[in-house]
Amino acid sequence: MDWTAVAYSLFGALLFLTYIFVVAKIRNRYDLVDVAWGLAFISIAVISYTSQVPIIYSMQTITTILVIIWGLQLSLHVYSRWKMSQGEDRRYASLRNKYVKTKLGLAINMYLRVFVFQAILAVVISLPVIIINTTPMAKPTILTVIGVIVWVIGMAFETVGDYQLKKHRDNPKNKNTLLTTGLWKYTRHPNYFGEITLWWGIFIIALASPLWWIAIIGPVLITILLTFVTGVPLVEKQFEGRLGWNTYKKHTSKLFPLPPR
Repeated sequence: MDWTAVAYSLFGALLFLTYIFVVAKIRNRYDLVDVAWGLAFISIAVISYTSQVPIIYSMQTITTILVIIWGLQLSLHVYSRWKMSQGEDRRYASLRNKYVKTKLGLAINMYLRVFVFQAILAVVISLPVIIINTTPMAKPTILTVIGVIVWVIGMAFETVGDYQLKKHRDNPKNKNTLLTTGLWKYTRHPNYFGEITLWWGIFIIALASPLWWIAIIGPVLITILLTFVTGVPLVEKQFEGRLGWNTYKKHTSKLFPLPPR
C-alpha cells in the first residue's frame, strides 16, 4: 500500500474542501459542500494517478477517466439544483441550529465535522482508485472490461434517474407528486443504486491488484452509507405521509431494480 499516495490524496482533498469552505462561509451557504463532493473525488483520482509515471493505455488511465466523468456529472447535477434553490438545504440549516450553540461555534464545527470529515470519507471511498493508480499494472485485463461494463450500468442508472427526477420537478404540474415512471417504476432510488453499482465496477477493476482486499472497503462503505445512513433513509423520511407514498412503497423495489409487485 502506497501510504504516501494516500497522504497526498488526503492533503489534496483537504486543501480543495478548505477552499470550498471559505467560499461557502463567504456566501453563507454551507451546502456548497454537496456541489464539491464529486470534484473532491476527481482531485483524489488525479493526485494518485500522477503519483507514478502515467501510462496512457492502462487500468490507471481508464479508472481515472471513469472517476472524472462521474465526478463532473454529479457536481454539475447538484450545482444545477443548488443554484436554483431559495436557501440552504434543510440538513445544513439543522446543523446550523445545532452547532451555533456549542463552544467551538458554527464555523469551526462546520469545517471539522462536515468539510474535513467529507475529505476523509472521500479518500476512504476512493481506496480502490488509489490502489489501482499506485499498483504497477499496465495493460487492462478482463477484469477491467467487466468493471467498466458494471460502471457503465451504474452510471446510466444514476444519470438517467437524476435526469428523470429533474424533469419531473421542473414541471409545475408535478408539484407534490411522486415520480413513478421510467427507472423510478422499478426502484425507488435508481440514482443511489447507480452510484453504488459504479463503485463496485471500479472495485472489480481493482481485483487485479494484490491489495484488492483493502480496496473493497470503498464500495462497502458507500453501499452502507447510501443504503442505511445518508441516502435512502433521508429521502424516504421526507416522503413519509405524502399522498401515494405507501402504495408506491408497497409495489416498488427499495433499491435493486425489479418489476413492480
